[in-house]
Amino acid sequence: MKKIKIGYQASTGLLSALLLMGVGMYFFNYDMVSEMFTSLGYPTYIIYPLAVAKILAVIALWQKKYSMLTEWAYAGLFFVLVLAVSAHVNAGDGQFIGALIALVLLAISYKLRMILGKK
Repeated sequence: MKKIKIGYQASTGLLSALLLMGVGMYFFNYDMVSEMFTSLGYPTYIIYPLAVAKILAVIALWQKKYSMLTEWAYAGLFFVLVLAVSAHVNAGDGQFIGALIALVLLAISYKLRMILGKK
């Protein structure tokens, strides 16, 4: 059980770090990110709300009091990451790997959370 807990914390920690690095890009490299969003066909006005949503999702993943909030965070991140992978694949820019890694980490974190019984 201890190995599962370590795996859960490691996958959730790596996922959190990846998401927060993306948020940092959204805030500190806005020009580059807005060009990327435009090339993917997304409007640039969603950059800041998406960054805030990712921050809130990371907080929700680590809090222990409201399990339903954590479930919603997992669901929201799943949809964001699937859309990110799809957008990069369809654009053919070859930058889908980061979103795909985050999606795999999300799945591992969720599965290990369910095994630990943190429903």
